[in-house]
Amino acid sequence: MEKDGSPLSVLVIVAALNEEEGIGPTLAELREVLMDPRFLVVDGNSTDRTVEVARKMEAEVLFQESLGKGDAIAQAIRHVDSDVKYVVFIDADFTYPAGYLPEMIRILEENPEVGMVTGNRFNDSFELRSMKSPFFVGNRFLALAQRFLNGVSLKDPLTGFRVVRWRILKNWEPKSKGFDIEAEINYRVERQGYKTVEIPIDYRDRLGEKKLKLRHGFTILRRIMVESI
Repeated sequence: MEKDGSPLSVLVIVAALNEEEGIGPTLAELREVLMDPRFLVVDGNSTDRTVEVARKMEAEVLFQESLGKGDAIAQAIRHVDSDVKYVVFIDADFTYPAGYLPEMIRILEENPEVGMVTGNRFNDSFELRSMKSPFFVGNRFLALAQRFLNGVSLKDPLTGFRVVRWRILKNWEPKSKGFDIEAEINYRVERQGYKTVEIPIDYRDRLGEKKLKLRHGFTILRRIMVESI
C-alpha cells in the first residue's frame, strides 16, 4: 500500500507528559509511514524537553488546560479541523510500531461499516515481559467488564494505538479525564453503529517512565459502569 497522508487527511494526536525519550522516535517513525503527516501533540505541562523535541519534529503543540489523558484528547478534538478524515491516536512512549498504520487505514478505506481499527497487543507474539503480570490480568478483567456491561467485545480494549473516523469523534465531548478515555472511545464507536476491527501488533518496551498505575484500573472500571447506565 502506498503511503497515506494529506489526500486522506490523516491527523495524529499524541497526548504527552514528560516523554522526551519517546516522543522523538515516535514522531520520526510515524513520518516514515505517513506522507506529510500532521502531528498534534497535547502536552500536559511537561518539565522536560518534550515540547522542544515535538516542535523540532514539526508537530503542532497544544498546552493542556487541565490534567489527564482523557482531558488532553478532549482538548485535541475541540481543536481538530473539519476536513480531517481519520484520526490516529498513539502513545508518546514508542511502544506501538507505526508500521501497522497503512494496514489500519486500508481497512477503514475498504470497509465503511468499520469505524475504528485498533492494535491488539495480546496475540501470539505477546510476552509477559512486555507488560507486567498485574497489568495483564487487569486488562483481561476490564475487557470482560466492557464486554458484558457495554456490549463492546475487544481483546485489547485499552490499547493506546487506534485509528478512528473523524465523523465519529466530531462534536463529541468526552467525559473521561484520565486513562478511562480508551473505554469511552470504544463505547462511542459502538453507539454510533460502527464496528471495531482489531489487528495483532507487536508491543515494545516503553521509553521513559510509565504513567499508568494499577489504581487507574478502578477509574476505568467506573467509566465502564457509568457508560452502561
